[in-house]
Amino acid sequence: MNALPADPLAPQLPAEQQRLAARMAQDAFVALFRLGMDESTQTTAGALADVESRCRNWCAAATGESGPALRTALMVSALDQWGVAYAQAFALAAMPALSALLGSLRGALDATDDARFQQYYEILDSDEGAAMDFKIDVRRNIHLALWHASVACAGDDEADPVIAALGSQLVATAGQMPELGWRLVADALAGIQIRLLSEPGSEAAGERTRRLFEALRGHLPEETWRTILAHSTRAVLDWQQARRQAH
Repeated sequence: MNALPADPLAPQLPAEQQRLAARMAQDAFVALFRLGMDESTQTTAGALADVESRCRNWCAAATGESGPALRTALMVSALDQWGVAYAQAFALAAMPALSALLGSLRGALDATDDARFQQYYEILDSDEGAAMDFKIDVRRNIHLALWHASVACAGDDEADPVIAALGSQLVATAGQMPELGWRLVADALAGIQIRLLSEPGSEAAGERTRRLFEALRGHLPEETWRTILAHSTRAVLDWQQARRQAH
């Protein structure tokens, strides 16, 4: 297992700020997703304005002339990933509140910052190591959210599409990031196993997790799957050891 490459964006946005961007994007998306189920237009408009304000203020508060554009690129990237993931898992044709927020974030940039935004967005897409702490947290949060959603489903008929979407996204992550994608998948699987161990649930939770692992083993190259499984298992064992020592 090779060491992670240097993150070209870390000097401008340290790891903790990258993780904060991931958390803020998650909070914003969860709020927007709930708004989509609210039939009150007045409530929805006010809540959307609050989410927009918090996201835009955080992006604008960055230091340095290119800081706001970089923060906006991360925020838009994360929100877009959440939207795609949930659209696949829950067969959503559109999320108007999310589209409005994405447009608001881009619209807040002037021409110079928008050009910088596009450059940073391209770096995030083309350089696997760029904002790696951000990428790990975004994917971990999305994958755990979908896993929890599958576990919460009343029956397999509801759970199966969510599990299928989650598996598809994990396989796509490994394929789209040939060098580092397996690390994101391993991290997600370790997180799922840790949640399953720390929050014992129903028999269905264990069975649905087993089906997810079986599907991944069948769709990932054998060597890649072995590497992912070894890495995630080591992370779970380390967690268990730390837990025993704490008690």
